[in-house]
Amino acid sequence: MDALNQAMDEELERDERVFLMGEEVAQYDGAYKVSRGLWKKYGDKRIIDTPISEMGFAGIAVGSAMAGLRPICEFMTFNFSMQAIDQVINSAAKTYYMSAGLQSVPIVFRGPNGASAGVAAQHSQCFAAWYAHCPGLKVVSPWNSEDARGLLKAAIRDDNPVVFLENELMYGVPFEMSEESNSKDFVIPIGKAKIERQGTHVTLVSHSRYVGHCLDAAAVLAKEGIECEVINLRTIRPMDVDTIEGSVMKTNHLVTVEGGWPQFGVGAEICAKIMEGPAFNYLDAPVTRVTGVDIPMPYAKILEDNSVPQIKDIIFSVKKTLNV
Repeated sequence: MDALNQAMDEELERDERVFLMGEEVAQYDGAYKVSRGLWKKYGDKRIIDTPISEMGFAGIAVGSAMAGLRPICEFMTFNFSMQAIDQVINSAAKTYYMSAGLQSVPIVFRGPNGASAGVAAQHSQCFAAWYAHCPGLKVVSPWNSEDARGLLKAAIRDDNPVVFLENELMYGVPFEMSEESNSKDFVIPIGKAKIERQGTHVTLVSHSRYVGHCLDAAAVLAKEGIECEVINLRTIRPMDVDTIEGSVMKTNHLVTVEGGWPQFGVGAEICAKIMEGPAFNYLDAPVTRVTGVDIPMPYAKILEDNSVPQIKDIIFSVKKTLNV
């Protein structure tokens, strides 16, 4: 939460064309306090509270981007971006191509994505695969504070529309930050994955909250002599296939982990990319996917817990892949 707040604060200060709009972002300091203090610092012109009308304010944001501003459009949750998907895809994503490169749309759509806790089916979808399906968009999914800070600054500076998928359950989780990552000039290039843990036996590829699950599973498996290489995708589109392929060529095994649904998911795309590329010949076992369950999210906690990947599911899938 603080990393995102800092990133927006620094970019608002750096470039007067940048502004933030969305529900409760100004006087209330944001529904999740991500924009805390920004309204008091920058005022009504730069931090704009909107009515509860995603189609309306997303359209205003896209139009302002076409007119030369650099809006950050916050959805209180990406589930509500369904109200504005026409603006995100037909207006923002396709315009640069349809104008033969004459009209860029520098906009960031950001907010919490995926399952939170106890909010049931209509508020628990992961939109990584939905938006990554569409040419013209860049889709970013940070895990830790460094990701959030460096990728959001890169997204705001990018001349293309960027869908920035945060995770509500990560807002309050603290992470160590290096001196470099606290610098005002720190940006993480969009489209580049990061190897969070080196390993030799199996590659785990994930994004957002489940990178942490993979690292926890890797720590447990290391005690049994199984060394996992954990890749934090960071960006869903464009996907850093080279890093995944390089890791698979080293470990000869691959497990993908995500909170979204299995059909046509991020893991499914990674499977296809590996199947079609040079790393396929290095696989010693089929790729395994760990995903959310293929159902609308239940409300009851025990059912919810069984509908999203747990650390034990990752451990089971790694052992199955390695035939342990």
